[in-house]
Amino acid sequence: MDTNEFWTLGGDLKLNRMGFGAMRLPARDRGGPATDPDVALAVLRRAVELGVDHIDTAAFYFFGDLAANALISAALQPYRDDLVIATKVGPRRGPGDPMPTGQMDPGELRAEVERNLRELGLDRLDLVYLRIGGLGTDPSESLGERFAVLAGLREEGLIRHLGVSNVTLGQLAEARTIAPVAAVQNRFDVTMPQDAELVRLCERERIAYVPFFPLGGFGVPSDERLDAVARRHGATVAQILLAGLLALSPVMLAIPGTSSPAHLEENVAAGGLKLSSEDLAVLREISR
Repeated sequence: MDTNEFWTLGGDLKLNRMGFGAMRLPARDRGGPATDPDVALAVLRRAVELGVDHIDTAAFYFFGDLAANALISAALQPYRDDLVIATKVGPRRGPGDPMPTGQMDPGELRAEVERNLRELGLDRLDLVYLRIGGLGTDPSESLGERFAVLAGLREEGLIRHLGVSNVTLGQLAEARTIAPVAAVQNRFDVTMPQDAELVRLCERERIAYVPFFPLGGFGVPSDERLDAVARRHGATVAQILLAGLLALSPVMLAIPGTSSPAHLEENVAAGGLKLSSEDLAVLREISR
């Protein structure tokens, strides 16, 4: 990991731009099988050893009885002082649901925040995103009432910084009329330029942009031009995509997730890759 690549979240939390996403920790795929708990714990501990100080999780990241929050708590407590743990609230997922099936009402959000605090063994959450919508964004959806609940919990001291996820420019603007927004988490990878205007706004306003599905979400894109860039660096295509994200904008924070120790090592190493102007031109061409 290139330790010179940092971002200061919310103006006071310094972290490496290469983090770790916990969604795939309980199981690599939605249909399982479950990860060996000992392997999952080892991945988390190794991530921290490699310099990861930003872990992104959620209470609805679980497979069967194996839950990301519980694994993080078991592997990493007592937490290092510089470890930033981010979580998301908003989606509703029951024990038997393979994925979230709806959205929580404003009155349910306090209990969900308290659930994350309890499961993670924390008195305050560093960053809480309000995640809205389904698989895609809905520009007509208002997040104001729900975000105001989280803003109130921030005032109480249960949350340090607030974020929004799966949002449009208009929804981000709505949230910012209620409370400061430290981070945006939307679907994005270097082949998907549709959020470029929102990324530029984040740059101007010093808001972190944290893409989910940074490697495409449903398999790494197949493109001979990407393969050629990877060969030049002696790297994998996934590593080039991650390095490309970090090169795209200084506000970009990567949170690739895995339950594989080998993939963890590869992902973290991608933070140290330096892409040339020629490499970046290839990535821009692919994203058109």
